[in-house]
Amino acid sequence: MGNRRSLLLYPFSILYRIVTDIRNLLYNTGIFHSEEFDLPVICIGNITVGGTGKTPHAEYLIDLLRKEFKVALLSRGYKRKSKGFRIVSQLSSAAETGDEPLQVFLKFPDIIVAVDRDRAKGIRTILKEHPETEVIILDDGFQHRKIKPGLSILLIDFNRLITRDHLMPYGNLRENRNNRKRADVIVISKTPETFSGSDMETITREVQWNERQKLFFSSILYLDLIPLFKSSAPEKQGFHHQNRENHGAVLVTGIASPGSFKTFLEQYFEEIIHLDFPDHHFFCEKDFEKIIKALKDLKSEKKIVITTEKDAVRLREFTNIDDSLKRSFYSIPVEVNILKEKKYEFDNMIIEYVRKNKRDN
Repeated sequence: MGNRRSLLLYPFSILYRIVTDIRNLLYNTGIFHSEEFDLPVICIGNITVGGTGKTPHAEYLIDLLRKEFKVALLSRGYKRKSKGFRIVSQLSSAAETGDEPLQVFLKFPDIIVAVDRDRAKGIRTILKEHPETEVIILDDGFQHRKIKPGLSILLIDFNRLITRDHLMPYGNLRENRNNRKRADVIVISKTPETFSGSDMETITREVQWNERQKLFFSSILYLDLIPLFKSSAPEKQGFHHQNRENHGAVLVTGIASPGSFKTFLEQYFEEIIHLDFPDHHFFCEKDFEKIIKALKDLKSEKKIVITTEKDAVRLREFTNIDDSLKRSFYSIPVEVNILKEKKYEFDNMIIEYVRKNKRDN
């Protein structure tokens, strides 16, 4: 029964489809109301459960737009322990706002980052408290039909195409794959940079709903290691050209799909012990005991602890860690790369949408 592909779960997928199809029909026919706003609202979301790269793509849009526009990001704040509307600040914790919104704010402290389960209410509150806002990015809002975004971007994991998957709980889809027709833009994320143009054309024909939709491919770039606790380690540590012999790492992840992250590190570390925790896991003292034990179990001469940016937000909140252990902790930032010389087209599409739909226009 624990196997997601068990045929025993298939009848429940049929029931789930009936419920989600009825809900979408009620919105599509106008029986349920979708609210529109008089400023650019860009939605980034997915149909597959977890791990499509929403946060790195949201950060890409923020970095693209923040030099010209006053940007706000609104998230649900998944697994936070607070309720209602919150503005993320330097004093916020992951428990209060969620790890991903806090990660975004720490990277872009010059923008507004807010959380609210009710996205429509969240947008209204942002505009009331920060009327200078010119564009709002909705993180993980594809199923939030109470808002009608001006531009909807659907992310599809290259390794888990929605056209080859099934509805929950038999598969990993949040709703019928045909609802990709609501997207203005589809981005196939986590694409290998060496993937051929002809194969991209095949996937485009399989995934694209109609010619009106724009379709792009993106990959994830892993950058150099940065210390988790900045006061206790060198500012940066390059590893892309190191000899993997005698280098070991304890990989600590609490994300939905850590496979590609581990595969990347295997190029640079001879020995890896992977401690794989649930997505958005809040670490405790026992988890640190496991990390310390794994670090001791590594036989390599040079060894460190590596985690993701998202996990770093939660791990960094532990203050009672020995300085010698702190010096072992690093995280790896990631960036999004739009493939096949389509970056200019993608960037220009986003900027022109915001320019044409600003409130003063």
